[in-house]
Amino acid sequence: MAYRVYLVDDDRFLLDLYAIKFKNAGHDVSAFGSGEDLLAALRKEDAAAPDAILIDIIMPGMGGFGALEAIRKEQLAQSSKIIVLSNQGQDSDIEKAKALAVDGYIIKASAIPSEVFAETIRIIEAGK
Repeated sequence: MAYRVYLVDDDRFLLDLYAIKFKNAGHDVSAFGSGEDLLAALRKEDAAAPDAILIDIIMPGMGGFGALEAIRKEQLAQSSKIIVLSNQGQDSDIEKAKALAVDGYIIKASAIPSEVFAETIRIIEAGK
């Protein structure tokens, strides 16, 4: 089954790397370089919610937590699985993510792209 996946990271290299991994497996991928870009896409009236959103925490402008807070407040992407994909692994960041009801938390530095892919698919399919 093909899934719609949104990737949000200011690191263009990583965005491309993950996008290729998902696209090569037959999934529909949209990449965004900021929290603002993600929110603009989610706020479009005709936008179908993605199956998963992988979002970095530290980005210029609106970071991942700001975007997550807006998603929850505005009730956007309610059916989407949200996974934090960040190098921020401090307990305080993980707790904040849990408080924002994320479905997963992956630390970039300790996960290769195939592991990120596998975990994302596992989280999507666990909710089906």
